[in-house]
Amino acid sequence: MGIAGSTTPPAAESRAVRIDRPGSLRVVTVPRPEPGRGEALVRVAYAGICGSDVELYTGGRPAEFSRYPIVPGHEWSGTVEAVGADVDDALVGAPVVGEGFRSCQVCEACRRGEPTVCQSAYDETGFTQDGAWAEWLRVPARLLHPLSPDADLRSAAGLEPAACVAEACLRLDVRQGERVAVVGGGTLGLLATQLLRAHSPAELVVVHPDAARTELALACGASGLVTVDDTEALTRTFDAVLEAAGYRGTAATAVRLARRGGRVVLTGIPDEHDTVSTRELVANQITVHTVFGAPPRAWVHAVRAFGTGTLDPARIVTHEFGLEEAERALRTLGDRGANAVKVLLRP
Repeated sequence: MGIAGSTTPPAAESRAVRIDRPGSLRVVTVPRPEPGRGEALVRVAYAGICGSDVELYTGGRPAEFSRYPIVPGHEWSGTVEAVGADVDDALVGAPVVGEGFRSCQVCEACRRGEPTVCQSAYDETGFTQDGAWAEWLRVPARLLHPLSPDADLRSAAGLEPAACVAEACLRLDVRQGERVAVVGGGTLGLLATQLLRAHSPAELVVVHPDAARTELALACGASGLVTVDDTEALTRTFDAVLEAAGYRGTAATAVRLARRGGRVVLTGIPDEHDTVSTRELVANQITVHTVFGAPPRAWVHAVRAFGTGTLDPARIVTHEFGLEEAERALRTLGDRGANAVKVLLRP
């Protein structure tokens, strides 16, 4: 094992999108990174944009989970161009996606297989380490997940959010014939719907504010969509409920939709004023799980589902932009009139 690469070395300089400080974004020319020991250099194919990237740009992301200046991009797909020492040369040329959390690997949480709650300082690609809004990305090779040689890298760029909800689906533990609700018809909710459909629920309902999202929800495997204004429909209860919206009140909605003795998984992070009724949880004996990011087992689950065709993130891609249009891409994601779901950058 050792340093390997393509026969034609890539250019010594490359482009990247850098946020210097909240509200200040520009495309810069940077030296092409070189992989160090245990690292791989990836030629980025596509990079996704999510709400946390918008928060990074606006300054709304908590200080302990961000740093500036930074090249964003924690959702991505690409091809390994070169590897550093102690990395198998066979990885060169492989299409890959990669985990973002750069955990310490030695604390109790990491040894339990929970690197997303590593006891060391938070460290994640695209937030504290330069990410994939660039032509090239250097990452620890241990975080990579190789894909099949013919993998659709445009679709694979959605595997990071898919891995996050894959963990939620694993914790929800849906059984055949159960009635299931997904609160939120955005990226996470629609990817969760695809994964949950594979468990053959008797009913799989998406709860979303806009009925215009119905067609896409059905394409992702939902049996129907209920708007938040449909008070009659929201009086029904479900065996299992997955919350994937992250707005004030959506966690309470998820709990209210669970039957007595039912199960709820919360993935969204609303503002600090959000509340859930403890009385309701205890009186109805509802089991609640929470998910922060995607541990390795969730990545394995998502990548396998992608490989079998059960999961296709390309279904929810609505917009694509070049690196030079990154600021426009961020505005599009935040524009309700654009009806954007998953927005991609093409380096």
